[in-house]
Amino acid sequence: MRNIRGKKALITGAASGIGRELALHLASEGADLFLLDVDESGLNDTANAATLLGVRVIFRHCDLTDSQQISDVIRAVLDQWNYIDILVNNAGVAFYGPTHTMTTAQWDWLLAINLLAPIQITRELLPALINRPEAHIVNIASICGIVSGSRFSAYQVSKFGLLGFSEALRAEYSRQGLGVSAICPGPVSTRLFESAPCGRKDKKTPVPPRWACISPEQVAQKTIKAIYKDKGLCLVGWVAYVLYYLKRLTPWSLDLAHRFGRRKKMKKKAEQLHESAKLKADAITSSDLCSKVT
Repeated sequence: MRNIRGKKALITGAASGIGRELALHLASEGADLFLLDVDESGLNDTANAATLLGVRVIFRHCDLTDSQQISDVIRAVLDQWNYIDILVNNAGVAFYGPTHTMTTAQWDWLLAINLLAPIQITRELLPALINRPEAHIVNIASICGIVSGSRFSAYQVSKFGLLGFSEALRAEYSRQGLGVSAICPGPVSTRLFESAPCGRKDKKTPVPPRWACISPEQVAQKTIKAIYKDKGLCLVGWVAYVLYYLKRLTPWSLDLAHRFGRRKKMKKKAEQLHESAKLKADAITSSDLCSKVT
């Protein structure tokens, strides 16, 4: 995209964090905004701040777990502007805890917001986007969509899916002039982790240390550059670069890190199973003795 000024942009999750900074940066570049979030107070604050930059701002409450609400919003956007130039799928949530303890409702909630909503929004806006001379889709993914960790599997699945969706769109529509960028930051100083439900009893979701985090403003700055340069994959932050190249150059090192302590835990499990089997055998023997006495 050669020029953002005068373009129309739709941003999800615009009330705070990365979404708010993206709204302000796009506004400073001269784009009119249509902002979505469930946090109406934060959304209003973002809209007021963006309006001060001299652009037109419309904002609306939207629950991305509700497909009908999404469709209603898309109709409202097209009724208002007739077209769209920039789509930013930013809204995201996380869940921390062992995968085997996650409920169906928890999986559905996270995947609906992080993956299914971006797919639906993009699908419903694609006809309008590909008819514009310069249009761009931005999907805010994560380095977690490239490199996996532990106890964040649902979040990582959603980001892997968003990266795949971005790559598929770019392969299909690049020749028609549609730009697609997947933004993959490392840990960011937002409330994503603090607000993430924890599936471990009496525990809180761990928050990355400040020294490893980048700011939402840094993500927004790199995203604007990615739009101008039509960059397919955009890493943000030193943690993202380190993990990305470890995955590409020495994938065995990450696998080794995940398996660290495996032998000790397997031995402990075997001992526990042996002890459990012994207790059961003792209980059966005791029961047999009692039956013979009686």
